[in-house]
Amino acid sequence: MATGLVGGKVAIVTGAGRGIGRAVAVGLARAGARVVVCDIGASLDGAGTDASPAQAAVAEIQRQGGEAIAATLSVAAPENAEAIVKSALAAFGRIDILVNNAGILRDVIFHKMSRSDWSDVLSVHLDGSFHMSRACAPHFRAQASGAFIHMTSTSGLIGNLGQANYMAAKLGIVGLSRGIALDMARFNVRSNCIAPFAFTRMIESLAARPAEHERAARFRRMTPESVAPLAVVLASDRAAGVSGQIFAVRGNEIFLFSQPRPVRSLHRGDGWTAESLAQQLAGAFGPSLTPLECSGDVFSWDPV
Repeated sequence: MATGLVGGKVAIVTGAGRGIGRAVAVGLARAGARVVVCDIGASLDGAGTDASPAQAAVAEIQRQGGEAIAATLSVAAPENAEAIVKSALAAFGRIDILVNNAGILRDVIFHKMSRSDWSDVLSVHLDGSFHMSRACAPHFRAQASGAFIHMTSTSGLIGNLGQANYMAAKLGIVGLSRGIALDMARFNVRSNCIAPFAFTRMIESLAARPAEHERAARFRRMTPESVAPLAVVLASDRAAGVSGQIFAVRGNEIFLFSQPRPVRSLHRGDGWTAESLAQQLAGAFGPSLTPLECSGDVFSWDPV
């Protein structure tokens, strides 16, 4: 399996024991990469540990003729990120690809959100993505090549109810990816985001909410495996020149997202007072204000 789009490369995939992470890890292995399957085996809310999901994913890759090892350390600790990278180097001699996919959910309406609901979600999603990226960065720089792929979400890009912590983490990952892309372009290192639509245990948890039944039903049509091809291509040399971008995968659909840019300006030669601005603000900017929509409002059609 050394041939393929990523033949000869070594990948670390976090949160790879189940769902999208596992599908991406298997997809990369099928395309020729040797893979470090990183997963602590926690529950959806981050509690507990279980080595079996990572080991099962490794076994699946090996059954298909690929090479893989398991890592069961939490990405929320910087020293663990360093240890995961060292295990990749010890097993395979290099590191070329990092897929930041690990995450947890602590969904709750904002005025009831606890400090731990906030900090724990950001610790795994955003801090974990930083720790892993920072641990890989010196090696990418030294070899003048490398690809970062970070999983964001339309919850962060657009919005969703009861997910202020998750939204902040996922939108923060977009900023992290963009910063990496800018800082490391000189070293031939790329960084991109994917917002995946797929029926996983995270989406399955939505089915318990009556208001989300219809959305969850639509997600059942989209498998984690549909996300893998885009991840493989972005990890490959065929995506040279593609960096700092945000993509989405929704079944058979692939989207390129816009990024924040000015849409309208308001100028006054002698400057603004609060009163003069109050008279103009709503009328000038009103037609261009972004509506308060959730992801399901924007992606309202059935997946194809």
